Amino acid sequence: MTNFWNNLPKPFFALAPMEAVTDVVWRHVIADAARPDVFFTEFVNASSFCSPKGTQSTRGRLTFTSDEQPIVAQIWGNKPDEFTKMSLALAEMGYAGIDINMGCPDKSVIKTGSGSALIRTPELAGELIRAAKTGGLPVSVKTRLGDIKAIEWRDWIGFLLRQDIANLTVHLRTRSEMSKVKAHFELIPNIKKLRDEIAPNTLLTINGDIRDREHGLELANDYGIDGIMIGRGVFNNPFAFEKFRSSPDDSFDIAASKHLQPEDDEVSGPLFVPGVKPFASCDIERNIHNKKELLNLLNLHLDLHDKYSNELEPRKFDPLKRFFKIYVRDFPGASELREKLMHTKNTDEARQLLK
Repeated sequence: MTNFWNNLPKPFFALAPMEAVTDVVWRHVIADAARPDVFFTEFVNASSFCSPKGTQSTRGRLTFTSDEQPIVAQIWGNKPDEFTKMSLALAEMGYAGIDINMGCPDKSVIKTGSGSALIRTPELAGELIRAAKTGGLPVSVKTRLGDIKAIEWRDWIGFLLRQDIANLTVHLRTRSEMSKVKAHFELIPNIKKLRDEIAPNTLLTINGDIRDREHGLELANDYGIDGIMIGRGVFNNPFAFEKFRSSPDDSFDIAASKHLQPEDDEVSGPLFVPGVKPFASCDIERNIHNKKELLNLLNLHLDLHDKYSNELEPRKFDPLKRFFKIYVRDFPGASELREKLMHTKNTDEARQLLK
């Protein structure tokens, strides 16, 4: 099968797989705001997928539409035979690739020997990678620097690079660090050097504390990595993947734009940059998104929720409420509106409030 990774622009941008977030609805919202180059599904448990009872529970996680290509199914587990079975099914379903989750630090996942627990069992990790290749799709891995200390990264990352994978995404923290410390950007040059020595044909993507496309381009320019994966950055700014204009040919002067970067990467941090005018000329300018644009995006989210509930499978309304704070913020009356929205019972009630 075609390895889509080889046809991506450099650097390419990917929306990170996030539990209970990156479903078919949210991916389409992000695509409307500013489309990344690659989409990933939510985490999908191989054991559930291979179980007669669990098949239904994974159906929603694996739902996608043809306009989302290239889309990669991210899977997790610890049984090679299940990865073999799942890889064949995912190829039949039309996925562009398979990504193995070897970085999730959740305790319940680690307890099963999956996710970032595989850092401790590289032999099993290798078996899972080989099994995932059975269906013929390009296989990638998303992982962390190591188990406890960042200085342990070389053995683990080196092992993965020897597995002949299409892309390696490194979240620049260890399992134990969770998201409690800043991402170790200082290790990127050494990781890239190791990649160049061991597996120059394996693409290298970085993840962790990357705010938006502007920030990602700066990192790519500084370190020469192939791809940028943005996760929590889209909570702070759903337009995180949009391009900026600095000249008539849409090129972007990274060095000159550093003063435009927001300082806070947290979900609750600032969404806009004060004092910077909206995009209107060929000067270096950040696209500022106002209240109307954000609420329009929320209305789109509500519409897509109903659309895919009707066309694909029923979707519960309450989980959608976790997204309200992404759109309803940083304008007068936002907290009051958000509080009222949290008490709505369906999309019609939410739309009425937004009017």
